[in-house]
Amino acid sequence: MEPHQEGTRDLSLDLVDAPSPNHDARPDGGPIDTLVLHYTGMETGTAAIARLRDPDAKVSSHYVVEEDGRVFSLVAEDRRAWHAGLSWWRGHLSLNDRSIGIEIVNPGHEWGYRDFPAAQVGAVIALCHGILGRHPIPGRNVVAHSDVAPERKQDPGERFPWAALAEAGIGVWPGAAPDEARALPPLSIGDAGTGVTGLRAVLRRIGYRVASEGAYDRSVAVALTAFQRHWAQHRTDGVADGETRWRAGRVLGLATGHVRTA
Repeated sequence: MEPHQEGTRDLSLDLVDAPSPNHDARPDGGPIDTLVLHYTGMETGTAAIARLRDPDAKVSSHYVVEEDGRVFSLVAEDRRAWHAGLSWWRGHLSLNDRSIGIEIVNPGHEWGYRDFPAAQVGAVIALCHGILGRHPIPGRNVVAHSDVAPERKQDPGERFPWAALAEAGIGVWPGAAPDEARALPPLSIGDAGTGVTGLRAVLRRIGYRVASEGAYDRSVAVALTAFQRHWAQHRTDGVADGETRWRAGRVLGLATGHVRTA
């Protein structure tokens, strides 16, 4: 691997160099305008870092954040790490081309999903601040792996404290839904009508890959489950209850600038 270049890493953090050979050149002239957060989904952080550095695995990320707050630097930001895989966000395919990837150590849903420790969250926030200071990444493009690959992925999951990141100026967060929002009728698979059409439109405008027309089908439920893992963590079953519907509208308003945070 080529040495990390100054200006592509956060010099305010005590980074541990752990170079990975798994990277290549980004497309010429392309922006870096997306930040994708993952969990490692392996039994230990050591095992995850070893895999991300294994040339046979053909996967990597720019950074790994351990549970104790240590931050490992694997790939320089100006290089394309191989973290997002088959992905889509806001009309763009292959998010590796235009994104920075952070792997956050957590066993994940397969190995005993648990809360993210405070030291780890603090390190993620500090790392994100540095990245956002170097690249023009809007809040709406600070996303989960599950947002960009909802058919395949569920990380970093519904336990990840997205609200804490938003309070630190990273990403967007809808806040608490008003009581009247909970009175909105739920939508689920098989439903049709203007409510479903409107929900499809909101999900599309937020960034998910869903068709503009049709009944509430599996594709809507999959995208909505990803939305819930990020922005409506009270449930993750793909049912659009009133609170989820309100949060979707609120996220879109924040993303487009039509709603401002309090």
